[in-house]
Amino acid sequence: MIVGLFNDSFEPVMDGVAVCVRNYAEWLTQRGCEAYVITSSVPDYVDTVSFPILRYKSIQLPSMAPYRAGIPAFDVNFTRKVYSIPFDLIHSHCPFVSGSIALKIARKRKIPIITTFHTKYRDDLRRALYFEKTADLALSFILRYYDAVDYVWVPNEATGRTLEEYGYDGEMEIFPNGVDMPVPSEAEYQALRAVGQERIGVGSGEFVFLFIGQHRWEKNVRLIIEAMNLLKTRGLAFRMVFVGSGYADREMRRLVTSLDLDDRVIFLGQVVNREELKGLYARADLFLFPSIYDNAPLVVREAAAFGLPSVLARGSSAAEGIVDGENGFLSDNELASFAGRLVELMGDPSRRARAGKGARESIYVSWSQVVDKVISRYDEIIAHHRHG
Repeated sequence: MIVGLFNDSFEPVMDGVAVCVRNYAEWLTQRGCEAYVITSSVPDYVDTVSFPILRYKSIQLPSMAPYRAGIPAFDVNFTRKVYSIPFDLIHSHCPFVSGSIALKIARKRKIPIITTFHTKYRDDLRRALYFEKTADLALSFILRYYDAVDYVWVPNEATGRTLEEYGYDGEMEIFPNGVDMPVPSEAEYQALRAVGQERIGVGSGEFVFLFIGQHRWEKNVRLIIEAMNLLKTRGLAFRMVFVGSGYADREMRRLVTSLDLDDRVIFLGQVVNREELKGLYARADLFLFPSIYDNAPLVVREAAAFGLPSVLARGSSAAEGIVDGENGFLSDNELASFAGRLVELMGDPSRRARAGKGARESIYVSWSQVVDKVISRYDEIIAHHRHG
């Protein structure tokens, strides 16, 4: 089976979708498939993965940083190469430049195309285009893409509801994303915890909050920072670690400084090394992810591999599957409620341990489990398509 995995971003820009695409490629390759990743180029970056990657030319637009805008129409070599690959099936993960290429190839070769809906594009469009009507017009073009492909997948029910709210009324299949971090043994966990402690630069008894993700206001990072300020005014000792990058990064740092939190809040920037991320998960005491933007965040499930419970916004798509106190914690999307929950949980290690254990048992799923179901469905789709 030869599969094309198309997405606008990939290493070294590693958001949740890029991590998902990388794991699809790695696990499909391990299972004997030939998996190609098709994505935009990044100057001076050298790929080191075991599977083939085809990159088309791109340019950097300041408003998109760290993402790049693809310009495949100006890349003759890329076009010649990608059209020469005898794909059996195409799986796109983005409706924009890479998705357009994927659809054209699928139609020309008369092969099936699947697309997974990951992201709340309406929020991105409204921020980028400023006017709601313009954003809604752009969204209508995106919906045409989902109407045009053969199969639409979503990682959970909440994500499917988001797509329906946008106006999509076609069929969808739920295929959850897996986690590429195996549950560590106790010895491995302690070793990773020591690595994370050294990376953060904290003592063994210090309480550590952790956020991993894009630095953008839609992810409710302001709520986290303001909650840290309330905790400080109450005389509580802690460290807050932010991992990632994004358009709000500088403003987040300024806000931290203005609240005199520089001695409590640590910005580690983007961490691509997965082993280093494991150490951070192992060392943290609570994972904070009150995002009302994300659909099915991988980071919450990655944290679960290390028995690290997450605090999420009640009613958000990201909180699907979370039962308060059993496999995570929920808070109202409001400062007093969120900060109050953190204070409560800081003083109750047994509740944190119980919820962390529950998260590992109920929301953690490995890519090994996921990819077997994916390949089985790929086979069905290819066979169905070949038989008309």
